Amino acid sequence: MTEPTLVQILGAGTTRLASGATTSTSGLFIPDSALTSAGLATPSAATAEGHLVALLLAAKSYLTQTNFDANTDQSILISDGFSSFTTRGTANYRQDQITVSLAKVDTSSTIDPDNY
Repeated sequence: MTEPTLVQILGAGTTRLASGATTSTSGLFIPDSALTSAGLATPSAATAEGHLVALLLAAKSYLTQTNFDANTDQSILISDGFSSFTTRGTANYRQDQITVSLAKVDTSSTIDPDNY
């Protein structure tokens, strides 16, 4: 199989921005529509943490155990963890977990984004 694409993992419209005649920087563009489809109601008003959660949820919809088992080129698996409760100050908080597992050939003990 092949590496999962940006669109498969982060949603429709996601693309790489290449540097060119009009810009000297390259980057990654993730449209608001990809985040709203992952549950972010108002991307323009969301916090950085809200954006990160939406990205994780968008990626989680494709980076499943089923796809991981079927595609040896997929290196990341995202699944639900266990919810728990804690007290912070005087308020009770629910803690929801998302588990991100990174798989690579065993050549070093450090996490290097270039290996995934």
